[in-house]
Amino acid sequence: MNTGTTVYKLYAAGVYEGMIRFTDGAIMHAKVDSRRRTQMQENVLAETAGYILPLHKIKGNQSDYAAAEWQGDSVTLGNGDLYQKHIQYTGEVAGKKVVSQVWALRKDTALDIVTVDGCVVAFVAPNRYGMEVLVVDGYEAVTPLVEYADTSLSAPRYGVNDLGTDLVPMRDGIRLATDVYLPEGVAPGTKLPTILIRTCYDRNLRKTFFMRWANKGYAVVNQDVRGRADSEGELVPFFYERDDSADTIDWIVAQGWSDGNVGMWGASYLGYVVTAASTSGHPNLKAVVNEVNVGSPFVDTVRKGGTVCSWPLLCWTLAQSVGTRTDFDIFGGRTVSPEKAVDARPIREIPQQMIGRASGPWDMWSEHPEYDDFWRNCTFSERGAYVKAPMFVISGWYDGDSAGVSETWRMLTKHDVPHRKIWLGPWEHGPNRARDLLDTSFGNDAVVYNYDVNVLRWFDRFLKGIANGIEQEPRARYYVVGTNEWRVSEDWTPSEATATQWFLGSGGRANSSLGDGVLTLGSEAEVRDDVPHGRSESDSYVYNPEEPVADSGEREPENMRRHELRSDILVYTSEVLAEAVTVAGELSCELYASSSGVDTDWVVTLSDVDPKGNSIKLSNYIVRAKYRGGLDAPELLTPDGIEKYDIFMQNIAHTFAVGHRLRFTVTSSSKMIAFPNTNTGLDPYTDPRPIVVTQRIYHSEAYPSHVKLPILA
Repeated sequence: MNTGTTVYKLYAAGVYEGMIRFTDGAIMHAKVDSRRRTQMQENVLAETAGYILPLHKIKGNQSDYAAAEWQGDSVTLGNGDLYQKHIQYTGEVAGKKVVSQVWALRKDTALDIVTVDGCVVAFVAPNRYGMEVLVVDGYEAVTPLVEYADTSLSAPRYGVNDLGTDLVPMRDGIRLATDVYLPEGVAPGTKLPTILIRTCYDRNLRKTFFMRWANKGYAVVNQDVRGRADSEGELVPFFYERDDSADTIDWIVAQGWSDGNVGMWGASYLGYVVTAASTSGHPNLKAVVNEVNVGSPFVDTVRKGGTVCSWPLLCWTLAQSVGTRTDFDIFGGRTVSPEKAVDARPIREIPQQMIGRASGPWDMWSEHPEYDDFWRNCTFSERGAYVKAPMFVISGWYDGDSAGVSETWRMLTKHDVPHRKIWLGPWEHGPNRARDLLDTSFGNDAVVYNYDVNVLRWFDRFLKGIANGIEQEPRARYYVVGTNEWRVSEDWTPSEATATQWFLGSGGRANSSLGDGVLTLGSEAEVRDDVPHGRSESDSYVYNPEEPVADSGEREPENMRRHELRSDILVYTSEVLAEAVTVAGELSCELYASSSGVDTDWVVTLSDVDPKGNSIKLSNYIVRAKYRGGLDAPELLTPDGIEKYDIFMQNIAHTFAVGHRLRFTVTSSSKMIAFPNTNTGLDPYTDPRPIVVTQRIYHSEAYPSHVKLPILA
C-alpha cells in the first residue's frame, strides 16, 4: 500500500474519532467534532491529540511493516519488533468473505497488527480506557473492533455536550470542581444514568477517555477531589473520599438530567475513592468498577502492615505536594532519585530535602504514628456492612496495590455483596498492557480485546438494566501464569482449590539459599525426614536496620537469587517437583517467631525456583510485629518471646512446572517498600537510633510455621 494515500479510520473504545493519513512530512488528521459528530477537514495531527495509539511510532515504522513477510508463526521486523501469529477474524469486506490474521507484539507495550493477504490493514492498542484501532477504511469487520458489535452493548450514537465546570459544595462548604458531559442528541427531557469519576490527577487529564461513555448514552461527571487541580480545600489523602463521594452523588441525583442511577469508575487512588464511596451505602450508587485499587492506608499505601512505607508512598506524595497538580516526573522517579529519597533522614523532613518544601499529607501522617480514629476513618473495610452496589474488581498479579484489591475482595466476600465479580490477569498496575514482564512471558491472550467492553457491560447491566447476562457469568476469571491460560471459578479463591499447608524445616542452618532449609507439603512431623543432617526446631539470623535488603520493592517477577545469598534471609525450598503444582487464590502464612528487640518487621516471600537456580518472586508482604494482635492493639514484644503471626500474602495463580521448586523466605527488611524498622518500638518518625537484633523462626511440633497455599487439582 502507498502509505501516503492510504486512509485509516481511527476508533477509540468503539467510537469513530476521525481519519489518519501518514505522509513523508507529517501525520494528517481529519478529526470528528466531539459534539456534532461531523467530519472536519484534514490538518496536521495536534501534539495534544491524546490518543494511546503511538501514531508517530507507526509512521516511523511504515517501511518495516511494508517490508515484512507476514507469514509463518512469527515475524521479526527490520527494527527488531517481534510479532507472533495470534487469532483470526472472518468478515465481509466490499461484499467478499475475508479472513484476517492478527499478530501480537511481544517484549513491548502491545501494538498489534492485522493483516489480510500479507498486507497490513490495522493497528490495535488495547488498554484500560478503551481499545484503540487504526484501520484501513472498510476492513473494520476483520479486526478486534468486532468486540463492540454486540447488539446488547450501548452503541456510540451520540455526540458529547460538555456543560463546563460547576463548583459543587460538600457538607462542610468546600467546593469541588466538577465537569458534566451529556450525550448530545438525546430527546429533550431524557433522564440519564450517570458514571462518576473522582480524581486526584486533574479531571482534564483523561477527560476525552471518559467522554466516550457520553457517546454511549451516559451522563458523565468528572470531578477533582478536594485540594487537587481546581477544587477547593486541602488534600488529606483517603480521609474525605467517602463523604465527598456521597455528597457528589446527592448533587447528581438532584440534576434535571439524572434518572437517579449512578455508577462510579476508578483505578489506583481513584479505585480507593470508589471503594470508599461504596461504603457510604448511598442508595443511588448502583454500580462500581474498581481497577487496581489502592487499599486502606495501614494495608497498602502509607503504613503497609503497620510499617512506614518508603518509595511507593514517597513518589506519590511528593508528586502531589509541589502544587495542586501532580508532577509526574517526580511520580515516575525521574526528577527525584528513589535511592536518595529512601535513604534520606530524618524521615519527617524527607519532602524538604527532596522537593524543597514540606508536604501536608506527609506531616499529617507523621502526627498519627499509631492507628487511631484518623486512620480508622480511612479504612474502608471497617464499613463493609454498608456496601450494597455491585462491584466489578479488576487487577493482576503484578499490581503493586494488589494488597488493596485483596482487602476489597475480602470485604465484599465477608458481607456477601450481591453480584460482586473479580477479573485477575497477568497484569501490572497499568493492566492489559503487555505479554512479557522482565524475564516472564505469557501467552498472546494475556492481553485481551474486550477489557473496556466488559466494563461497559457492567454499567449497562446495573445502570441501564440491559439484560446482557454479565452477572450470570462465573464470579472469578483469572489467568494462570506458567500454563498461560484463562480459567473461571464460582469464587475467588477458586471454590475448587484445596487448602494445603507447606511446613518449614531445617537442620538449624536455613540462612541463605546455600543453607539447609526445606519446605514440605503435609503434616509438620513429615518434615523431619527431609532434613539431611538432623532436625532443628528453629533458625536464626541477625537483622541490622542499617544494612537492609534492597530488592526492587515492586510487585514484579523479580529474580531474588542474589538477595537469597544473604545470611539474614532464611530460605526454605521444596523438593524438585515430579508433578506440576498450580496455586491459585489468596495466600497466607502462619509464622512463629521471636526477636531480641521489642519490635521488628517480618518480610515473607513465595518464589518459583527453576532448574538453573533462578528464584522468581510471586507473592510477598511485610508486617510490623507490634500490630500482631490488631492495628488498634499495638503491643511491644517481650524480647526472645515466641509469638504467632498470621500474615496475609498477595494473591497469585501460578503453575510450578515439573523440575521446579517452591521457595519461601523470611527476612526483616525491604527498604524500597518500607523504611527499616529500628527495632526500638519508638515513634518511627522521630528516627530513633536503630539497634541490631537477633531474629528466630520456629518450626517445631509446638510451633509449626507454615505457608498456606490453595492448590488446584
